[in-house]
Amino acid sequence: MIAGFCALAVAELAAAVVRPEAGPVAAVGSAVVDRTPSAVRDFAVRNFGTDDKRVLQLGILVLLALFALGIGMLALRHRRLGSAAVLVFGLVGAVSAVGRPEGAPADALPSVVGAAVAAGALYLLVGRLTPAHRPSPAAGEGNGEPYGAFDRRGFVVAATATAAVSAGAGFLGRRLTSSVQAGATASRHDLILPAPRSAAPAVPAGADLRIRGLSPFITPNKDFYRVDTALVVPRVDAGAWRLRIHGKGVARPVTVGLHDLLRREVVERDITLACVSNEVGGPYVGNARWLGVRLADLLREAGVRPPSKGGPADQIVARSVDGMTIGTPVEAVMDGRDAMLAFGMNGEPLPFEHGFPVRMVVPGLYGYVSACKWIKDIELTTFDAYDAYWVERSWSQQAPVKTESRIDTPRPFASPKAGTVPVAGVAWAQHRGISRVEVRVNGGEWHTARLAAADTRDTWRQWVWEWPATSGDHTLEVRATDGTGATQTGVRVGTVPDGATGWHSVAVHVP
Repeated sequence: MIAGFCALAVAELAAAVVRPEAGPVAAVGSAVVDRTPSAVRDFAVRNFGTDDKRVLQLGILVLLALFALGIGMLALRHRRLGSAAVLVFGLVGAVSAVGRPEGAPADALPSVVGAAVAAGALYLLVGRLTPAHRPSPAAGEGNGEPYGAFDRRGFVVAATATAAVSAGAGFLGRRLTSSVQAGATASRHDLILPAPRSAAPAVPAGADLRIRGLSPFITPNKDFYRVDTALVVPRVDAGAWRLRIHGKGVARPVTVGLHDLLRREVVERDITLACVSNEVGGPYVGNARWLGVRLADLLREAGVRPPSKGGPADQIVARSVDGMTIGTPVEAVMDGRDAMLAFGMNGEPLPFEHGFPVRMVVPGLYGYVSACKWIKDIELTTFDAYDAYWVERSWSQQAPVKTESRIDTPRPFASPKAGTVPVAGVAWAQHRGISRVEVRVNGGEWHTARLAAADTRDTWRQWVWEWPATSGDHTLEVRATDGTGATQTGVRVGTVPDGATGWHSVAVHVP
């Protein structure tokens, strides 16, 4: 266990020199995420929410502890073999780090250095646990048999020294990492967002019903959902950030920095984002006010034409600094909707967790085909030529957001009093809007809910129905109709391959 702690601490120190994402826990964890079946990933998101990464990392540490115990038992009998086993685990970490999409040869260094030092520490410590031997009779000084006692004091001293040095290495590694990331933190703190040339319309009076238990119309940054594969949140210095636009049909490749974007026409829009992993009634949807520039303008300046106008590329592949690839239809970005390269969220620079310094936001599409965070590269290609990260894992190439609705209050298994009970929630169908919401009780007739004032067709809409509740057990259901007149289906399907469907229901008991 001490040798295992030594490996992680020294590796963390080395990762501070290379980059935090190259640490063995992050590297192995990312490799696990890449190879996790969609059903398992959905289970993790459903049961652990935004803590799924923390649970994964904890699981890796528990497994490492168990393997450390096993290797330690092996080393007591076969000292050199035990140390060799530590090196094998270092090799696994190194291969995982280098094998990541954004991996580089230097990323192997933390795992290799950590394993080498830990192998030496294990060899040293086990040596102190080996019984001392009498002198060999060949030398005329004894029979060469063990005394039967190990060097207890020597082991305690060596173990304490190893643990202390490891703790120091880990502490120094964290300090160095913080120092390296301080520049990115400062760049975000110092960023002054420009006033939008095209400001978002004021939120209409009555768009937020302000009902207890109902999601607010604008989701605060701290409460906005986060679903991604980054075990270590990238911290990119705004001054060093660059975005490259290139590929099929790009007549004039473009490279821009953040300050280049800040000098362009800045737009501000209210847009609701939704994750394809959101089950019926789930929490992975939120509404925010985004600040950025129109992506379509940049593409046109690069000479890009949408397929409807003869352009050869039908897919934008956006690449993140963490290696994620996201494929977005060119037509959707250039059809006039407010597809953005966003650098502001709810009046402040993007939080690191949500993509600072720049991310994509495309209304009407699920995040896995539109909302690339920490974006660094845009390549124009075709859906036939390239499958993005999630498409390789059985999700659909294109995924427009489905018409959905959710009951926020009363909560499941609540016990409201008999009488008038407000049943309220949100409904969304980005880029189509919501025209009607209906609620029914115990499978009875549908009742039309009162809609809050509409902001834009790219935002969700609150609703409420005053339920004359009577005593007993009841099941409430909700469905929405979008701006095209299409009503949300009641057929229940899972999230794979392009989003869940079905009516959200809540069971309550009225005493």
